[in-house]
Amino acid sequence: MKITILGSGTSGGVPMIGCDCNVCNSSDPKDKRLRCSVLIEINNQTFVVDAGPDFRQQMLRKNVKKLDAILLTHQHKDHTAGLDDIRAYNYFQQKPMDIYLTAETEHAVRKEYHYVFEEKVYPGIPEMKLFRFENNPFNIGEVKFIPVEVKHLNMKVYGFRINNFTYITDANFISDIEKEKIKGSEVLVLNALRKTKHISHFNLQEALEVIEEIKPGKTYLTHLSHQMGKHTDVEKELPENV
Repeated sequence: MKITILGSGTSGGVPMIGCDCNVCNSSDPKDKRLRCSVLIEINNQTFVVDAGPDFRQQMLRKNVKKLDAILLTHQHKDHTAGLDDIRAYNYFQQKPMDIYLTAETEHAVRKEYHYVFEEKVYPGIPEMKLFRFENNPFNIGEVKFIPVEVKHLNMKVYGFRINNFTYITDANFISDIEKEKIKGSEVLVLNALRKTKHISHFNLQEALEVIEEIKPGKTYLTHLSHQMGKHTDVEKELPENV
């Protein structure tokens, strides 16, 4: 299995429009963060978790010519706003794109992309085939996905465990039952927005406490804002396994 982090920035990305802070003005490529997404290549299948506003750029940057399915963690725009760009895959793969999502996210997608689901459609629009999932394991081909339910304030958001890899974004609470699903992961990707407290995201200290409890082999932080600080500075503050 090959994992590629396509984006690790928060909803506004890094740099943030109009900001002159030292992070947004940094020349370090590691301080340039597209919106959150991850590419998973396994068993000759290719999956992307979340298709935000940077989806097209991310697919071009990594030269992703084949895409079997997109999994959506939740309905916020920084995770769904790029779905219109599946049109290229529709054209080259000659079939609708399989989208895996919850009922709540499906409602938002059908509203936002209403033109996809109208009775009379015009040529060239995106083609989607929607598959609902709940908080139970499911398979896409030969690959098993285990949803991990977390809370984003009061919203349910789903991470995914695939073999020994777990991906979680937009969380500020994970129940003990859901933590058990993560334990044993060799690699964990977990959100940490900034150092100060936030209403719906783990801050750095909270994320590190979750990591210490779960004890994955290696953890990568995602959904980072410019308020976290420069990559080189923050890296020095982190444990060796993060």
